[in-house]
Amino acid sequence: MNNPPPHTAELLGTVISAPFPPSTTTFSFVVNNPMVRKHQFVKVEGEDGVIFGVVIEIERMNRYFEHAESIAEYEKVSPLENSFPVDRWECVVGRVTVLGTFSDGLIRRNIFPAKPGAKVAISDPGMLTEFLGFDETGLNVGTLLAHDLPVKLNLSRVFQKHLAILAMSGAGKSYLTSVLIEEILERKPEHGRIALVLIDLHGEYKGLANSYKDNVLYIDARKIRVSLRKIKPTMLYEWMPNLNGGQKRELEIILKELKEQMKASQQAEGLDKLIEILADKMSQKGSKAKTYDVLYSHFKELSYYKLVDKSDSPPVIDIVKPGVLTIIDLSNIDSYMRKQMLVSYLSHKLFALRKKKKIPPAALIIEEAHNFAREKAKREIAIAKHMIETIAREGRKFGLSLCLITQRPMNLSTTALSQCSTNIILRVTNPNDLYHIKDSCEGIDEKSLGAITTLRVGEALVVGEATNYPIFLKVRKRKSHALKESPSLESMAKEFETSDKKETDELTEAFL
Repeated sequence: MNNPPPHTAELLGTVISAPFPPSTTTFSFVVNNPMVRKHQFVKVEGEDGVIFGVVIEIERMNRYFEHAESIAEYEKVSPLENSFPVDRWECVVGRVTVLGTFSDGLIRRNIFPAKPGAKVAISDPGMLTEFLGFDETGLNVGTLLAHDLPVKLNLSRVFQKHLAILAMSGAGKSYLTSVLIEEILERKPEHGRIALVLIDLHGEYKGLANSYKDNVLYIDARKIRVSLRKIKPTMLYEWMPNLNGGQKRELEIILKELKEQMKASQQAEGLDKLIEILADKMSQKGSKAKTYDVLYSHFKELSYYKLVDKSDSPPVIDIVKPGVLTIIDLSNIDSYMRKQMLVSYLSHKLFALRKKKKIPPAALIIEEAHNFAREKAKREIAIAKHMIETIAREGRKFGLSLCLITQRPMNLSTTALSQCSTNIILRVTNPNDLYHIKDSCEGIDEKSLGAITTLRVGEALVVGEATNYPIFLKVRKRKSHALKESPSLESMAKEFETSDKKETDELTEAFL
């Protein structure tokens, strides 16, 4: 068997002038290699260097089947292929969007069209890696669709200007997040390691704690306590957004006096002491009794959440370390308001500590972020929203990044989402969510938006700062133990009936 000429296997076809002539932004080519696939990156030699493009569509044509009326008439007698050599006139045409020109190691805007008759080839891995901006020491999240090329994304480009992971339920958000976390936990110190703090709403990430015992700190959010001495009035105002100016002034005076007492006595006090002071002031029936009554009611309600105490537990400064994932498990907390307060508190502390450089550069990962930074939500409902938006606007300057994960992009704060310079989008089908994504995420065109609805589980579109051009990828297999998976409806029904029957049998036996 003769060996094929060099690069023959890489050739896909020839640039053509029909149906439209090549331009600086598009060209078509007739396909002569069955290896061609949609989303494939291709190259063609041009006057100013190598023209890079991506196959956006593949069309099959046949001149014998252009006129419906003629086909209908011929088919009445016998199939068309019995009368004419239809196979000889069939061809496949690929349509390409030009991304740029690669010349002398630089990527430039294409300013001259491809030549009709030029040979189209698959982009080689080395040049493609450089053209797309992959990093050899970056985060290996999977392989490029239509190419056997690892997608290694630069850590800074992914996280520094914030990341959003968007997908419908069951499309693989948590799986992808686990892969990103694994890559960071396995990074070498010389490559730069950031700290990770994960708000785990449903307890889905316990598998990481089992697989990376030395690099994962698991915290049951029910045990978190906030020191009254360290709480700033501004944080309390977020927790109690309905306080008026007079009530805020009185609260600041009382807090200042209490903190001075604690400093003088060297003895920490909890929320019960503050409530006691307010109750005493209420009993004096002065002109400010109504103000104290309102404050008393608010702090009495706050005490029910068992969040404020005499000291921090654990101190945030002690749980944020380079190359370490801190999981804050909220799955055992039923109170919506307590969850909001916890995320508000952690966001405040991380931002303040990072501004003072008391903790390493870090990323705050928030699962179901639309629950904490909801678009058009009232202040008293979305307590954590203000601080999340603050980090989105200012965090990158101090080395504090956000990773917002949501299955309802339309319900996520536009302010927060628009600040995420990288978006990894898995399958989304809801038209309202798609519209919100298009409105908030730069770099997504109509064709990419349409492709999002057809993605399979584990496939994703990466767009924004992380890559030079939008790419489609297949998420790699995770290394950690399986996350907690939701049981099927059938299995839950069987389990209920089995347990219900067992209880009935046990009761019957007890009476016999």
